[in-house]
Amino acid sequence: MDTKRFIVALLLSAMVLVGFEYFVPKQSHQEVAQQAARTSQQTPPSDAARSVVPVAGVSSQPVSVASPQAETRLEIDAPSVRGSIDLLGARLDDLVLRDYHETVTKGSPLVRILEAARDPQPNYVEIGWMNLTGGQVRVPDASTVWTADASKLTVDHPVTLSWDNGDGVTFQIVVAIDAHYMFAIEQRIVNHSAQSVSLYPFSRVNRAYTPEETGGYLVHEGPISVVDGRLDESSYKSLRTRATPPSNASWTAAGQSGWAGITDKYWLTAVVPQQGVPVTASYGYQANGGAGLYQVGFVAQMPTVVGTGATAATASHVFAGAKEVSLLEQYQSSLHIPDFWKAVDFGWFAFLTRPIFYVLDYLNTLLGNFGLALMAFTLLVKALFFPLATRQFRSMAKMRKLQPMVQEIRERYKSDQMVMNQQMMALYKTEGVNPAAGCLPMVVQIPVFWSLYKDLYVTIEMRHAPFFGWIKDLSAPDLSNIFTLFGLIHWDPTLLSPYLQLGAWPILFGVTMFLQQKLNPTPMDPAQQRVFQVMPVLFTFFMARQPAGLVIYYCWNNLLTMAQQMMIQRRTRSVITPAVPPSQATVRRK
Repeated sequence: MDTKRFIVALLLSAMVLVGFEYFVPKQSHQEVAQQAARTSQQTPPSDAARSVVPVAGVSSQPVSVASPQAETRLEIDAPSVRGSIDLLGARLDDLVLRDYHETVTKGSPLVRILEAARDPQPNYVEIGWMNLTGGQVRVPDASTVWTADASKLTVDHPVTLSWDNGDGVTFQIVVAIDAHYMFAIEQRIVNHSAQSVSLYPFSRVNRAYTPEETGGYLVHEGPISVVDGRLDESSYKSLRTRATPPSNASWTAAGQSGWAGITDKYWLTAVVPQQGVPVTASYGYQANGGAGLYQVGFVAQMPTVVGTGATAATASHVFAGAKEVSLLEQYQSSLHIPDFWKAVDFGWFAFLTRPIFYVLDYLNTLLGNFGLALMAFTLLVKALFFPLATRQFRSMAKMRKLQPMVQEIRERYKSDQMVMNQQMMALYKTEGVNPAAGCLPMVVQIPVFWSLYKDLYVTIEMRHAPFFGWIKDLSAPDLSNIFTLFGLIHWDPTLLSPYLQLGAWPILFGVTMFLQQKLNPTPMDPAQQRVFQVMPVLFTFFMARQPAGLVIYYCWNNLLTMAQQMMIQRRTRSVITPAVPPSQATVRRK
């Protein structure tokens, strides 16, 4: 029977670990290096090579530049971003982040947010107008060459793009940028024709490739929107499945407030219509020759009507950058963008995950290191759950006192499982012991563990956050490896198996887990004993693939738990005397 229990316990443990491996994404040091190499190879030409701008009053004929295709471009130079706008189509399709690199490796390329249609991973924003059904107004399209009234877009100098349709209607797009990642857009129609003009303004995010989703089920990546307070997180697959010709729309929603775009784990490209104005949000997909084109955006529900000799304008915003929590909340407040913080996937337990992030972020500001912030947070959690922990350790001490009596009951009634259980429950009731009480603090802390894990994984504030020594990124696994003697042997054992990646911190975690078990009562069931002996080894290899910050948190948590347990045990040892088996107690009474 013990052998069967042992096998069942091992199978359950394996299922937990395999399930976690399936649902939680991983990224090995090999993948990080390969990603950096791909990014380096895909880095488009420099802005200097792209920046050929037709200025109003100057010839706007395309000029041949370093790339194979002739371009007209308006340079973007802001504190947090640099790039350019393609004046052929007025596309915002070239943007890199000045403050973020692909990896922690020195010289790693800057993170690219937007990329032109001809590049390997097209991701761009389009601003324009649509005709009414049957409308004949000539509107700008992807082949339109716009002119700009300046050679560069900066924080202090907005730029106006203009195009005359030749029929007396001039279209203008005024673009401004702040010190971070928000573009302010104003779409104007200047009507000098002999008749009124009615058009629907639109803005949309386009992604002309299907990215590899790295977040698993832990973080949403793909189309995202909030319309009138309702969050929608559709997958790329759902768009491909639901898109129906001829409109290719797979999802639409009407409302008067919100935002929509395409999100990655740490980055977001989104369009924000003028709040309070009726619009229709839509997701769409086109096969596009196999590459796939995903579109997310807004179209005005009511057309903009411009009379003869009049000018009309609509306002919107475009966000393209890092999902910094404080910045998103700042935009939410200043621009009245509803639930903009939800671009960060705090999950269903956001009511707990967000406050924990705020505490960690504050501690990081205070201590200057997220690793130290994790340790300080652990101290706070320990203080908060100290009363529960005291009850847990006292319950464990009582259980230890009852072990001789429990063992005797097992031996006496080993042939009758039902009677054995009844006798044991009667013993627990008589002694006032609840066997499940020792599990309560662990169960209560599970939501804290999950929220901490979620914060470590989804918030950009912890991306590339260093600790001390060899830990350069708390959101990535510990890349030291005992199988290379921590760098003394130059080979990569993960080529043989990903499980041959075992860093110093995961090993320390396994050691602290083993020592902590030694302070607890030894299970009477031999099968349980063997399970407890194997668990530190299994979890050592499991934690080797988890973020280093989480491993450090648990190592420190184990050490604090042991110190706390020894202190409480010293207090309870003097008041709890060892019990004697029932048979011995009977002899004494005689």
